Amino acid sequence: MTRLYQKIIILAISLLLGWAGWKGLNAFFYRGSSELSKQNFGAANVKKMNKSKEEWKKELSPEQFRIMFEKGTEPAFSGKYNNFWEEGVYFCAACGTPLFRSEDKYDHGTGWPSFKEPFSEAFLEYHNDQSFGVHRIEVRCAVCGGHLGHLFPDGPKPSGKHFCINSAALNFKPKEEALKEAPEVATLAAGCFWGVEYQLSQLPGVIATVVGYSGGETINPTYLEVCTGKTGHAEAVQLVFDPKVLSYEVLLRKYFAIHDPTQKNRQGPDVGTNYRSAIFYHNEQQRQTAEKIKAELPQSKTYSSKKIVTEIVPFKTFFRAEDYHQMFYQKNPERACPIK
Repeated sequence: MTRLYQKIIILAISLLLGWAGWKGLNAFFYRGSSELSKQNFGAANVKKMNKSKEEWKKELSPEQFRIMFEKGTEPAFSGKYNNFWEEGVYFCAACGTPLFRSEDKYDHGTGWPSFKEPFSEAFLEYHNDQSFGVHRIEVRCAVCGGHLGHLFPDGPKPSGKHFCINSAALNFKPKEEALKEAPEVATLAAGCFWGVEYQLSQLPGVIATVVGYSGGETINPTYLEVCTGKTGHAEAVQLVFDPKVLSYEVLLRKYFAIHDPTQKNRQGPDVGTNYRSAIFYHNEQQRQTAEKIKAELPQSKTYSSKKIVTEIVPFKTFFRAEDYHQMFYQKNPERACPIK
């Protein structure tokens, strides 16, 4: 009987290891779907950190350097954050940029920390990865360029995103500590995102901006798909800002000043639900601030008791727009939509 039990235990362990290996390989070699093939690689408006590999090698541990600047991968189920569920923020292990929040972490079962949404799309960059003879999307920190992991389209709804990230590329900080260090994120829609991004990016305290699509149901839509009005998405700008320099209230007052919040599903000559006015709040404090300012506007001389149609809805997900849309006004001022 003892030998039988030993065989059963060995068989069970073999099956478990086989399952784990399959899940890991499935994530590692996942070819993806049509959503993956049309991922937008547009570069966000963010300040880069320029350091040589030699400098990073001196600052990081051998394992961190191997993964982040030699594009290595830690073994499945070996990372310290794979089965880790404390509340807080995951920062870049190299440059300290906030990359992911604990509330967006979930167990995908592949053996690496998995996230359904980044701290901000502005802090990530994407690259085609054809290594091992398959197409994958490499994810890097947009500030220092360090390799983090890969993005797969087999994540949970509504985004379908699965950020499969190496623990060694992350540095977790508990919630209270992170709140003191991390900037804040705002996602706003006010018509054509070209001029909106430019206007808001000029405010003191804005750290980074990226344009894209939010508020709809279609996963990773293209610009042409959004323009049909069938995706439900609005052209939106996601901003990262320092709340010590720029409060969310001041940001929203500038937001309302640069567009007409009384126009429903349009801004000037641009007509459609994709041009609607919308505030996608990221937390309860943002919601309360947005509701307060919206309620005040009809009493101002500017709007003469007109109805403010700006939507105030919870943020769900944000998809980056194509590269030519990023910082469009700065690159093409003569072609951009007029701004107030």
